[in-house]
Amino acid sequence: QVQLVESGGGLVQAGGSLRLSCAASRRTLSSFSSYAMGWFRQAPGKEREFVAAISWNDSTYYADSVKGRFTISRDNAKNTVYLQMNSLRPEDTAVYYCAARRGGVAVSWADFGSWGQGTQVTVSS
Repeated sequence: QVQLVESGGGLVQAGGSLRLSCAASRRTLSSFSSYAMGWFRQAPGKEREFVAAISWNDSTYYADSVKGRFTISRDNAKNTVYLQMNSLRPEDTAVYYCAARRGGVAVSWADFGSWGQGTQVTVSS
């Protein structure tokens, strides 16, 4: 298990931007660079859904709903993954979760074994 802590959520108007960060604890991480990382979100009354993922070698994957607006990136020296969110829409409102898994990238939440506590993103119209 990897300890993950998200930050950067908040309230923003439609069309605005936010950058989420997810820091992995060094105490529990043998090699952050070997982990695939993902961002998921869950809105009230809805299932958790895939947002974006990045592989150990920086290949990126996005849900169609955020493609062209969100960018996932990682800084292995800081054990941190980021989600830059631009052109935000009210439908992006959700709790955003960071997740980690050893090995190859995945887009299903069931394939990730470590999760952060989540950070709330609220987009007003």
